[in-house]
Formats: sequence, structure tokens, C-alpha cells
Amino acid sequence: MSQNKNRLTTSSGAPVGDNQNSITAGQRGPTLIQDVHLLEKLAHFDRERIPERVVHAKGAGAFGYFEVTNDEIAKYTKADFLNEKGKRTPMFIRFSTVAGELGSADTVRDPRGFAVKFYTEEGNYDLVGNNTPIFFIRDTIKFPDFIHTQKRNPQTNLKDKNMVWDFWSHSPEALHQVTYLHGDRGIPATYRHMNGYGSHTYKWVNEEGEAYWVKYHFVSDQGVKALDVDVADELAGTNPDYHTEDLFNSIENGDYPSWTLYVQLIPYEDFKDYKWDIFDVTKTVSKEDYPRIEVGKMVLNRNPENYFAEVEQAALSPAHLVPGIEASPDKMLQGRLFSYSDTQRYRLGVNHEQLPVNRPINEQSNYQRGGYMQYGQHGSNINYEPNSYDDAPKEDPSNKVNPFDVEGEVAQTPYQSDDHYTQAGDLYRLMSDDEKTRLVQNVVDHLGQCTMEEVKLRQIGHFYKADPDYGKRIAEGLGLEVPEEVKA
Repeated sequence: MSQNKNRLTTSSGAPVGDNQNSITAGQRGPTLIQDVHLLEKLAHFDRERIPERVVHAKGAGAFGYFEVTNDEIAKYTKADFLNEKGKRTPMFIRFSTVAGELGSADTVRDPRGFAVKFYTEEGNYDLVGNNTPIFFIRDTIKFPDFIHTQKRNPQTNLKDKNMVWDFWSHSPEALHQVTYLHGDRGIPATYRHMNGYGSHTYKWVNEEGEAYWVKYHFVSDQGVKALDVDVADELAGTNPDYHTEDLFNSIENGDYPSWTLYVQLIPYEDFKDYKWDIFDVTKTVSKEDYPRIEVGKMVLNRNPENYFAEVEQAALSPAHLVPGIEASPDKMLQGRLFSYSDTQRYRLGVNHEQLPVNRPINEQSNYQRGGYMQYGQHGSNINYEPNSYDDAPKEDPSNKVNPFDVEGEVAQTPYQSDDHYTQAGDLYRLMSDDEKTRLVQNVVDHLGQCTMEEVKLRQIGHFYKADPDYGKRIAEGLGLEVPEEVKA
């Protein structure tokens, strides 16, 4: 029996019909658990590296508090920790690079993780974002492939620019983030001098059951500062832990960094006809259309006492939601709801949320028993529900998920919009001439290390589509004659 050796298959040998789009309930609906290819792909990816994190391996953390500064926020969400001006909630944050290993340098050009754990009275709420408001891809089914390109070549064990740019050039949705990353904010001066973003759109629900879509923006009160690429390269060799050291010393010396949290609130029905798909994480939502509203202030005032126990074992996941805050049908977020907690179960064990840094401040009451490293006791031997015991944990119907309409066929469908160029071009056109020059030089230095001319030309075509001047300057910097069909 003949076999096509180039045919993509699952681990069990079944052919894969679509490796670019996860199965959703309608074009904008949530991802379905029946997408066994997606689950297998993510589950295998989550277990590829031990013992460090698959991504965000190198990081630093600190503790502090979040204080609400706006009484009006309670109108939009019933989340307990946001219900009163002046209310303080203890929190933990972990900053990180994305692609590097545990021993990698802090000052490389890479997005920074910005992951916040709020220890609320109704459970832990984790807002696991980045220092960029967008991301490279918009469907989680592509995430393992993307991260493979950022890691090491399986043969040479070296970082490989051919892999990086080959993937980006085949994924034009990445152009917006590529432009942001190679611009002036691509290498933060310190963790203190960068903003943080929830990146995804989430859903807030208030006491009356009204729903709003929400985008999170943590704005640094220290201001935003970046490193010149030559300084960053020097620091990578002389002090690869520069950002980690700066954060620790700042807090140790009483110079407590802080961020002001703002949100963009989008009326529930607006998602249907807004000019951009608000569930597409490669796009931003205009602050002119939906102005930012101040929520509160985050202050970091305590360093970890033990890095391994409190930072390395910290487990943050976007699946950690609280009443009043829910997920949206963003395909990247939908996959992360599974994948992040799955990596922690693999890396730290199924009972990792009993570790002190991960333990909620309110009492945990459930029917989960046993498993590796069971740290706590759950009382009696009742480990099932429903049951006949009045003192056993019971569900609270008031915390059911807020309804969300879905429609359409169950299928592997892409996002409706393929305009990957307008927002990337707008970002380029917002830059000053000096900023554009630095952006172009950074791209040329990076893309120039790719040895595949067809990849360079394909990527240059994306730059041209974003802005002709952008593409022209990249092509000139690389010394390439670009065919007219590439520019079109």
C-alpha cells in the first residue's frame, strides 16, 4: 500500500485536514474540545521540555498589592476585588522573556511576559499577558509551531533565523507584532520601565448580568524606556541578569515600582460590527473609539524570600478566572485556557495550586483527592457529588457563566478578516523618521541572517503591503532587487 510520506498526520497516523484553524462553534464561536488534533498538539507541546517552562523560562518575580482607585468600576463587573475604591488585594507578578532558556540573557529582543496573580477573596485571578498589546498569531493551533521556530534547531541546537523568518513570512498575521518588536520598545530598559497588556479581549459581567468586553492596559508609572541595541548586546554578555537584578535591587532599596491599570470597555453588541475583530489578538482596539478608563494601581513592595519556591514554582494561567470575569471566544485565549494549566500539571504536579505561592487566600472546597505531592487535607472521605451531606461543598448557581450566543456550522474556519497590513502600516506611519530608521535597521540586521532568499522576498512583500516606504527601505537595506509582483 503506497503512502504519502509528506502527508501531515496525528500521532496515531490519521491525516490532518487543517493545521491552521481550530474547530469552533461558528466562525466566531469558542473552540470545541472535540478538536482532538488541537488538544494532542498542545498536550504534546506542553511536555516537550523538562524541568523548565516551555516558554517564559527566564523570569523574575515580586509581590505587592493592587488598589482600586475608581468607584465606577463596580458598575461593569461583579468581581469582588474591584468592587470598592480603596480596596487592596495582595498580588504576585512574574516578568519574563519568551523564547530563551533559564540561563539566557534578559536584554534580548523578545516580548516580555507580564503575568499577574491577584489573591482575591473569591479565588485567584491570573491575568497572563505581555508587554505588547498584540501577538504573532491568532489561533492556538499554530502556537507549538511558532515557538519551535523561536527555540533551537533540532539538528544544530542553535537559534535559526531561517526558521524564524520562514514561519513569519508564511504567517502575515505576525507582521503587526514583528513591527512592534523590532521598534524602539522591543528591548525594555528594565522590567519597571515597560507597560503590560492583557492582550486578549475578556468579558466582564456585572451584578445585573450585563456583559462588557474588556481590554487591560498596565501603564508604567516610571515611564517607558528602552535599551539601544548595542547597549543591550553588551549587557547580554556582561550582565545577562540585568533586568532581574534591577527589579530586585529597586524593591530592596524601597524604590517600589508601580503601574496604573486602565481598561477599554466595549459594549457587548459592538463586537458584531466593529471595524476590527476584537477577538483577534493580532489587532488592537483604538483608544479613540474606546477610551481607557482608570481602574487602580499595582505596587510591588516585596521581593521573594526564595526564588525557587516563589518564582520558579509560581503557576499562572488565564484559566484562573473569578466571578465577574470570563473568557471571550478569542482562539488564542481559548487554547491557553487549557494549555497553561496543563503545563503546570506536567511541570509541578497535579496539586501545584496547594503550593504557598499558588494557594488562594480563601478556602478551597472541592472533591479532588490524591495525586502526586498532595500537600493538604480535604476533610472527610466524601469525594463525590451530588451527595446527601449538608456540610459538603455545593455549587453556587449565581456563578454560572454568562450566556454567549454562538451560531454557524462546526468547522475549522479562519478569522473573517485577512487584513494583516493596515494596523502594522499605521504603527509604522506613527513613528518618527529616527524611529523608522532604527526599526528598519533592526529588521535588516535580523532578517539579513536568514539565508533563504525566497523567505526574504516573501517577508519584504508583507512590509510593502503595510507601507511601500517600509518595504522599500527593508529591501534596500538587504541589497535586494524586489520583483514588481512582490510589491503588489
